[in-house]
Amino acid sequence: MSVTCESPGAEQTDERSGRATPKEVIVTYKTLAALAVSAIGLTAGLGLPALAQDAAAYRDQFTALPALPPIPAGSALTQARIDLGQMLFFEPRISGSGVISCATCHNPALGWTDRIPRATGHDGQVGDRNTPTALNAAFLDSQFWDGRAATLEDQALGPIQASIEMNMTLEGAISRLKEFQIYQDMFAAAFPGDADPVNPPNVALAIAAFERTLITPNSPFDRFLAGDDAAMSAQAQQGMVLFADNGCIACHSGPNFSDGGFHAIQVPGSTDRGRALVTGDAADEHAFRTPSLRNIALTYPYFNNGSVENLRDAVNIMGQEMLGHEFTGEELDALVAFLHTLTGEMPDVAVPALP
Repeated sequence: MSVTCESPGAEQTDERSGRATPKEVIVTYKTLAALAVSAIGLTAGLGLPALAQDAAAYRDQFTALPALPPIPAGSALTQARIDLGQMLFFEPRISGSGVISCATCHNPALGWTDRIPRATGHDGQVGDRNTPTALNAAFLDSQFWDGRAATLEDQALGPIQASIEMNMTLEGAISRLKEFQIYQDMFAAAFPGDADPVNPPNVALAIAAFERTLITPNSPFDRFLAGDDAAMSAQAQQGMVLFADNGCIACHSGPNFSDGGFHAIQVPGSTDRGRALVTGDAADEHAFRTPSLRNIALTYPYFNNGSVENLRDAVNIMGQEMLGHEFTGEELDALVAFLHTLTGEMPDVAVPALP
């Protein structure tokens, strides 16, 4: 599902691979899933599973969210770097206007996104894409909808320089940070081996260190995987079975519900060429990185252009566009109930007092 926020329960009143093509993967998976379903006495595609307890047999098809994300060599997760990165994440003076920070689009109060269709940045300019959440981004194999950055470090400096985002040169950002003694002291503490530690690579390392702490553990789904049958309702467990049996898990796999791949999809109103803008390969036209489904109920509106506000509608579109399947109303309700269980505990992050 292409996404990048709804509060838990809000849905009651009112969403990126050079692998086998998605259809090939899905067909293979659905064939295997159908055999598994027959083995446990269910019938795929004929309504909801009869018994929620059958979901326990599906636990081994899923992976719980680890306590820590991968940490690349050279990107030490020290407290000094995390503290500095937190300050920089909320610092608007490293933008051209002096009023936009990373937290402007990745707002902690809004699921670490902005809940508008497409990001608005410098001078009120509207970007081409919806803002992905920063939550659990450390588990992704690449960053941005088109995967143009491989790591959080590669990603961190892009928005600062982008003309429609923060619109600031790196030289200008560093100059502003050096005006404050507290930043000079914090950079020195975070990078004690550097003679001149206030520099762009260290800005990237610090912001990335902070972002690696934005993990959402202990969701109802993770508790269910750990053996707590009561952590998920019967409807949500039915949704989990449907999610597996219908092939959603082929792309939304692993602990972060993303295969890290790029799959072609043209959602309502989108003409975005996606991954092809990075690779120049016609095979990548309209392909986007599989987004995480973690905290999906909090990160509306959905898809690369933010064209769909409602999670139920987004699931319906994914069924039609990627699976060639029309889910029934009951199936949609069960799938949405399951997706709500992917909301974990939010990171406890205080907005820092800036100099």
